[in-house]
Amino acid sequence: MRTPRPARCCGPEVELPAGSAQTVRLDCLFVGYDDGRVTATVRTPQADRTRAMRLRLLEATIDLLVERGFSGTSTTLVSERAGVSRGAQLHHFPTKNDLVVAAVEHLTELRGAELAEAVARLPEGVGRTRAVVRMLGDHFSSPVFTAALELWVAARTDETLLAAVAPLEQRIGRETHRLTVDALGVDESQPGARELVQATLDLVRGLGLADTVTDDARRRGRILDEWSRTLESRLQESA
Repeated sequence: MRTPRPARCCGPEVELPAGSAQTVRLDCLFVGYDDGRVTATVRTPQADRTRAMRLRLLEATIDLLVERGFSGTSTTLVSERAGVSRGAQLHHFPTKNDLVVAAVEHLTELRGAELAEAVARLPEGVGRTRAVVRMLGDHFSSPVFTAALELWVAARTDETLLAAVAPLEQRIGRETHRLTVDALGVDESQPGARELVQATLDLVRGLGLADTVTDDARRRGRILDEWSRTLESRLQESA
């Protein structure tokens, strides 16, 4: 029997059946033989570990923005929440603004993905307009929107943050408008159709803002239902 060579890296263990002709390419070194089994230790590539660490930092930043607001979010708290050393965090994000700007970009992706998934779950046929409006209302009262709102407020008086937030917010605004048009089946070439979509988005944003101050779910639900009926009637008129 061949002599085992000890592995010196960490990672999941891979086992191949005895007599297997399968070839496995590993990122790491080799292993040993034990009772006819071949085992190998696989090391996670450095690039993957770095991406995972950055993701933990960005998600911790968003969580803290929701819980404590922009002023209450610090790089120290983020590193503690993410379980990342201060040195490692500062290596990737030397300042709070560096961290928050990266979080803005990550948040933009989250908001786009969240909306796309919600649209994909919408029912067809009767009740679709109400479902679309309710879906938008839920999105604009979610923690993701609350975190974005914190960044808007902070960016108002911070030029560096504003330079990062403004173009990304414009992008998500255009994408949200497009998703809403598609979900409602609106023909924007019809007079007033584009304005109805924009009024819907302005309404749900305003209700989402009100929800950050107090739990406004019941009143919001009644308003959204009433607007759904109005919107459906107006869209039918312009079709």
